[in-house]
Amino acid sequence: MLGDLIGETQGQDTGRRVLDAGDGHVVVEVSFEGSGSYYGTAVTGFGTYESELRADGTLHGEGQGVDMTADGQSVVWRGIGIGRFTEGGGTSWRGSLFFTTTSPRLDRLNHVVGLFEYEVTPDGKSTGTFHEWK
Repeated sequence: MLGDLIGETQGQDTGRRVLDAGDGHVVVEVSFEGSGSYYGTAVTGFGTYESELRADGTLHGEGQGVDMTADGQSVVWRGIGIGRFTEGGGTSWRGSLFFTTTSPRLDRLNHVVGLFEYEVTPDGKSTGTFHEWK
């Protein structure tokens, strides 16, 4: 069951590269930066994920990144998800996030699994929400 809203984010791809394209098997690396919040605390950050096109046309992705508060506190995250292509060439993602932080203000993140929904437009703009998994 979905629990409390952890936060929301807006981002922009900053780079893409093909890691593998042999025999119809495609793996793409995407780097991005963005801003958002965790439990009302504003953060900015960046991350990278690898997206693998599977035989059934869906996408499998794994990524990691770091977000920072204005006063220098950090949150490291790792995620895994499943995606699909949307009409017009964007992607839609659903998955889970795991957080690590030494920030007293954001310590709650160390004790939750986050479930995310992300939408990415063809030009690399993204929006997402994270909820606690209860």
